[in-house]
Amino acid sequence: MTDIHSVLIIDDDDSLRRVMELTLKGAGYEVATATGGKSGLDQFTKRQPDLVITDVQMPDLSGYEVLRRIKQQAPQTIVIVITAFGTIEKAVRAMREGAYDYITKPFGKNELVAIVSRAIRYRNTPATTAALPEKEPASEPGSRKIIGNSSSIARVRQLIDRVAGSDATVLIHGDSGVGKEVVAREIHRLSPWSHEPFVVVNCAAIPTELLESELFGHVKGAFTGAIDKRVGKFEEADGGTLFLDEIGELPLAMQAKLLRALQEKEIEPVGGSRKRIAVRVIAATNRDLEQEVQNQLFREDLYYRLAVITVELPPLRERREDVPLFIDHILNQKGCSQVQLTPEVMTLLRNYDWPGNVRELENCLERMLVLRSSDLLEVDDLPPKILKPGGPLTAELRLPEHNLSLPELEKQAVIQALQRSGWNKSQAAKALKIPRHVLLYRMEKYAIPAKKPEV
Repeated sequence: MTDIHSVLIIDDDDSLRRVMELTLKGAGYEVATATGGKSGLDQFTKRQPDLVITDVQMPDLSGYEVLRRIKQQAPQTIVIVITAFGTIEKAVRAMREGAYDYITKPFGKNELVAIVSRAIRYRNTPATTAALPEKEPASEPGSRKIIGNSSSIARVRQLIDRVAGSDATVLIHGDSGVGKEVVAREIHRLSPWSHEPFVVVNCAAIPTELLESELFGHVKGAFTGAIDKRVGKFEEADGGTLFLDEIGELPLAMQAKLLRALQEKEIEPVGGSRKRIAVRVIAATNRDLEQEVQNQLFREDLYYRLAVITVELPPLRERREDVPLFIDHILNQKGCSQVQLTPEVMTLLRNYDWPGNVRELENCLERMLVLRSSDLLEVDDLPPKILKPGGPLTAELRLPEHNLSLPELEKQAVIQALQRSGWNKSQAAKALKIPRHVLLYRMEKYAIPAKKPEV
């Protein structure tokens, strides 16, 4: 360590504060301490340290308030929060409010030094996106940018810009075909580690008995058939990003091993010794993991470790204004930029619900391009399913006398479902035949209160 970096420790636990101070001084850091939130903020103003470690639970001023005030005063300051075992939700909240990372009590000296070292490396890494290339590297086959001008996609872009520079884990949620891998690649592209590997693992496509070896590797002779050493995906992605697609399909036994790798920043190949790794993990799912936790199909502690930052990707039917942009992009991608669509065709494509999302739109256009008789796509070129009426609801649905917009009708449907279920979100989602996370997204979208309003 050529430069001496300064650390401020804020904790009302005298014993723990002293141990951390001695540990970090022994690792070569300049350390100052404070016994509470208020004195910690005074120390921060005087010293302007490179990094702050603060407990969440303190009697005079909470760690959240300390974090907020530090970020207001010096946004570039790295803040790590300390949380007790079993209160990971508090740490997740701190991460969402700007903390770099968290560490759970009890923790070892090596774990403390490792997290501070990573934070300092991140602080010293140029993360300005202006210096990054505008296009994906040529070595990334099939790479695509995030397409769309809708407000929902604008919010996704803003969130990506905010999280890309951090090495915090990210959970991308959305229906099948919405482009979760595209978002993961964009986060990696905008990160300080964009020149490092981006490794994809489809958790649903790997047989259960091979998952551990696939993720963590194995040594020669570790089991029957292990005739050679194998490097796992974590090690392949070392220094870069590991994208775990369909994370909801991971068996419970593997969830425990994944949690250990994320917490301890090390892996253990089958039959081998432990290895330190530095990997940024991005996971994706189309499942409602909160419901899976309630059903004891997904570990709660792993969920909170993965969902430090959550990116919610809306389905294509909720951003129909982006459909023409996708169409132009797909036509250019397939070398068919000369192909045109009649206004009637464009209207039908925009009005279709696209249950398969962008992937279905791509397949539909590819079919039309292959079967077309000219470079002008007309209604006769459309697949039959696009031309079908809206289904059984078409004959039953009666619009009110006064004209309501489609979003207003949707909002009223959500409110009525909540009212009928006594504001039980799981029951309301079931009544609407949508996943719980989609209901939560609609409630946020229409500013519907999370609890039953007081009469």
